[in-house]
Amino acid sequence: MRSIQHDASRDGIVEDRIKAVRTVLLLCLAAVLLPCASAAKGPGEGKHVVLVSGDEEYRSEQMLPELARILNQRHGFKTTVLFAIDRTDGTVNPNQNDNIPGLEALATADLMILMTRWRDLPDDQSAHIERYIKSGKPIIAIRTATHPFMFKKNLTYAKWSSNSKEWDGGFGRQILGETWISHHGAHAKQATRGIPAPGKEKHRILTGITSVWGPTDVYTVRLPFPPENDVLLLGQVLTGMNPTDPPLEGPKNTPMMPVAWTRTYSYEGGPKGRVFTTTMGSAMDFQDAAFRRLMVNATLWATGLEKKITPKLNVDLTGAKFQPTMFGFNKFTKGLKPTDY
Repeated sequence: MRSIQHDASRDGIVEDRIKAVRTVLLLCLAAVLLPCASAAKGPGEGKHVVLVSGDEEYRSEQMLPELARILNQRHGFKTTVLFAIDRTDGTVNPNQNDNIPGLEALATADLMILMTRWRDLPDDQSAHIERYIKSGKPIIAIRTATHPFMFKKNLTYAKWSSNSKEWDGGFGRQILGETWISHHGAHAKQATRGIPAPGKEKHRILTGITSVWGPTDVYTVRLPFPPENDVLLLGQVLTGMNPTDPPLEGPKNTPMMPVAWTRTYSYEGGPKGRVFTTTMGSAMDFQDAAFRRLMVNATLWATGLEKKITPKLNVDLTGAKFQPTMFGFNKFTKGLKPTDY
C-alpha cells in the first residue's frame, strides 16, 4: 500500500490563503454595508434590524443610518444598513438602481426596514428579499417603499413592479398595502401633518404621539382604502412647508388620505407577517421628534415588543453625523462610502 505523507508546510500555505480570502470578503462586505457597533442595553437586545436604503429623492441614505444608530444606541437592536452602491467606484449612489449589495444580511434579520424606489435588482439580490418575505417576518415600509421595484432588465421578479398587472400593484400593494398613484399635496410646496385616525389615538405605535409633521407631501391612495389596512394616521395637506401652517381648505382634505397603516401579509401562501407602512418620510422629516418616535415605536411593534413601548422612549438624535439635506433628484452627496454615514 502506498504511504501518504502529511505536508504540514502545504497545509500552512492553504490556511494562509483561506485567511486572506476571508479578509478580502470581510473588507468587501464592510465597504457596502454599515453595521452599527455593539448594541446598548435595551428592549431590542437579541433582535437584528436590516435597513435597506435606495431611493433617488428622499435621502434614505441619510435617514436610515441615523434611525439605525437610534435603534442601536438607545434601544439595544443590532442594526445593519444597506445602500445602493455605484458599480464603478464603490461609493453610495442612489441613482444606481440595480445594485444593493449585502442583502444576504436578511438571513439573520428579525425585521426589514425598506426605503427604496423603483429598484431593478439582479436575481441574486432579489432572491434574498424573496426568502425573507417567504418566512413571514415583519416589514416596515417608508415613503417610496410603496413602489420599491420596477424591473425592466431583470425580469424574474417582474410581478413585483409597482405597475404590475399580473400581481395588481406589485410588491407595494400586495405586501405593503398600496402602490404609487400620485402626489396628493403639492410636492415641495405643501407639507404634511399626520394626525391619528379616529379611534386609533391609543394604538401602541402612536404612544406619545399627538401629531407628526414632515415637509414631504401627502401621497394619493385608492379610496375606499382596503379594510385590511388598519389606518393609524391621516395626512392633513398644509398650506405651506412649516409645522405651524394651517391645513388647506377644500377637497384635498375632505377626506384626508391615510399616511400610515398596519396590515398582515402572506407571500405565496406562506406564514403571515406584520407590516407597518407610512408614506411620510425623508431625511428632512426625520428632524421631527414625533416622526422619529413613530419609527421607533413601529420597530418595537413589528418585532413583537409592543409592550415595551412607552411615551418616554429616547428618540433623540445621536450626534453630528446626521446632516440631513433637502429632498430632490440628483441632490445626494457624491463620493461617500457607507462608513461616511
